[in-house]
Amino acid sequence: MPAVTTPTPIMPRKKNRIGLETTAYRGSKTTLCAGCGHNAISERIIEAFYELGVEPYGVAKLSGIGCSSKSPAYFLGPACGFNALHGRMPSIATGALLANRTLVAIGVSGDGDTASIGIGQFVHLMRRNLPLIYIIEDNGCYGLTKGQFSATADLGSKLKTGVVNELPPIDTCALAIQLGATYVARSFSGDKKQLLALLEGAIGHKGTAMLDVISPCVTFNDHEGSTKSYSYVKDHELALEEVSFVPFFEDISVDYDPGTAQEVELHDGSRLVLRKLDIDYNPAEKLQAFRVLEQAQKKGEVLTGLLYVNTEAQNFVDLLNLVDEPLCSLLEARVRPSKAVLDQVMEELR
Repeated sequence: MPAVTTPTPIMPRKKNRIGLETTAYRGSKTTLCAGCGHNAISERIIEAFYELGVEPYGVAKLSGIGCSSKSPAYFLGPACGFNALHGRMPSIATGALLANRTLVAIGVSGDGDTASIGIGQFVHLMRRNLPLIYIIEDNGCYGLTKGQFSATADLGSKLKTGVVNELPPIDTCALAIQLGATYVARSFSGDKKQLLALLEGAIGHKGTAMLDVISPCVTFNDHEGSTKSYSYVKDHELALEEVSFVPFFEDISVDYDPGTAQEVELHDGSRLVLRKLDIDYNPAEKLQAFRVLEQAQKKGEVLTGLLYVNTEAQNFVDLLNLVDEPLCSLLEARVRPSKAVLDQVMEELR
């Protein structure tokens, strides 16, 4: 008599607080090089939006041109997406958020897309404090055109061909802080825990959250002599603090000694808990942020963590005093002046 086998029970998949599985937050299969740091960033984005229970259909994904700008295809498949011209993503993001302030917007750019052709748009985006998560996937080179130096490549770093970079880098974090961004951080694609916490904090922040993520290019910029390679960043990373995130819907007590950690409450009630390490650092102090960034650059260190945060400043959408409803949904009667109003304007202009 044949043995009776018991079928293996199918375990239910874990769902988040809005009842979605992690598959709802994934996108297409990546076409980037195996081992590319950009793929690790996409995984953390998926994890952050899933854990916080953000509805994917309420997200706008935006990008420009370059390896980094392909990334939005690999996360949040159900979300709206727009791939803009090279360096022009900030304009599209601004228009989208003014038309519909209810969107959660995430823009992914590269060091070339941001710090070269897009530097003008980046400057004005930062000063407006638009409620946008802006991620720079920073590998210090142009990965689509054979690995030439980008504007964030460090002075003295080398290409695979042996060419040495003789120009100083643009520090996008220092620039963002100076211009008015209200959540500025730097991380490393290989640091899963830190990057995830910083991304979750960025989602809870209601101003411009700019994250510069060192993301090594395994094809053109992962060799000896590069300051954006996996080995260099691992050997030279200096973390400002240990970052933990407590979402607004969970009342979790965080275990830390008094005086050794600092809590930052975000706009949605979530909290970032910053446990001090070797540096006595306050991310609310702009001048201190500039000082530690300058010191790290002189030492050849990659400073990571939450560099600056300001939860008091008004964001661009609130500053314009827009109505609560999305502008794109308003009926003509509410957006078109009546004949009487137009006649009055014309009379005043006589």
